[in-house]
Amino acid sequence: MPGAKTAVAWLASAAPDPESCRREWERNPLGVALLPAGKAWDVLILPGRLGRPTLDVLSRVLDQPGPVLAGVGDARTGFLVPAGTASRWLGTGVRTAGLGTWIVVPYPGGPAYPARRSSGGVRWLIPPDGTGTLTDPSLLELAMHEAAAILAVEDGGG
Repeated sequence: MPGAKTAVAWLASAAPDPESCRREWERNPLGVALLPAGKAWDVLILPGRLGRPTLDVLSRVLDQPGPVLAGVGDARTGFLVPAGTASRWLGTGVRTAGLGTWIVVPYPGGPAYPARRSSGGVRWLIPPDGTGTLTDPSLLELAMHEAAAILAVEDGGG
C-alpha cells in the first residue's frame, strides 16, 4: 500500500489547484477539501442502510474495494467509481456525483488519523491507497442487489 502521501497526491490531482489542496491538508490533516467529481472519479452515494451491507458484500468478493466515504452519522455511503459512471447510472435510490458536482473529501488518513471523525462527520471507511483503484460499477451494482436481498430477508420479506 503506497500510503497516505501517495493518496494525498492522487486525491489532490482532482483539485483545480492540486498543490494548494495538498498544502492545506499538510497544515490541517483534520480538515476537508472540496474536490470536483467527474475528473478522476465519480461517486455513487447509497443510503446508509444499504451502503454498509453493500460494502460488506464487496469486501467479501474483492481484496480491496475502491475508496469509500461515510457521511455524517453514516446516513450515506459514497463509493468512488470511474469518471463517467454518474452520467450512465440508472439505479433508483442512489445519488450520483459526476461532472459539475463537488464532494467534501477528508484527508486520506494514515496511522495517526485512523477514524477521521473530526472532519465534519465525513470520513473514509476505505481510504484511497494512492494507486487510483476505484470500485467497478458493475460489481457495485451486484453487491447492492445482494445486500438488498439480505436486508429484505432480515426485514421478514423473503
